[in-house]
Amino acid sequence: MSVRDTSIDPRLLKSARDEFMEHGFIKADLKTICDNAGITTGAVYKRYKGKEELFCAVVQDTVDMLDGFVSVRTKQEFSDMTDEEVKNTWVMDKRFMLDLFKMLWGIRGDFILLLERSAGTKYENYGHEFALRMTDAYMQYYLEARKRGLAHEDISKTEMHVLCTSFWTAIYEPFVHKMTWKQIEEHCNVMCRFFDWTRAFSMK
Repeated sequence: MSVRDTSIDPRLLKSARDEFMEHGFIKADLKTICDNAGITTGAVYKRYKGKEELFCAVVQDTVDMLDGFVSVRTKQEFSDMTDEEVKNTWVMDKRFMLDLFKMLWGIRGDFILLLERSAGTKYENYGHEFALRMTDAYMQYYLEARKRGLAHEDISKTEMHVLCTSFWTAIYEPFVHKMTWKQIEEHCNVMCRFFDWTRAFSMK
């Protein structure tokens, strides 16, 4: 019984990541990935069904991290929260926002793959789908604030989706445009001034 050569996997994933980043999924060449990793195409097909499965393997850790981020925000137990805590979820806190940017900075390479290089894979609409999932989370928080009489404006789910898409686009774009960390810190301050959720919902 043959023993799988596990030393191949890190080389393969690095080579694939570099090729996908440079050319995007559709134009990425599997033979080039193999040549740069010093392996045969047969070694790839022993591990993955094809190029798309290889792409998914490259971004899997990042997808899992972002799924966890969404999950935490969609499973909130509101009965444990005071009115002040519910209201504060809509206050643009610079420390929280900077922590979010730090998380994304740590996965920025694969984050860009998902946002900009994934056409032709199941992740080709990742940014839009992420905003949709966050819309569901935001609606839960908004409806709780509305129920408690904290929010005084009627916001439809469609309107919330537009707002969330705008908000998350402002988070994505610094990475797409390869801002430095210093520039992202400055951008974070601008975002906290620009997005005033409490005013949008007429929260008192």
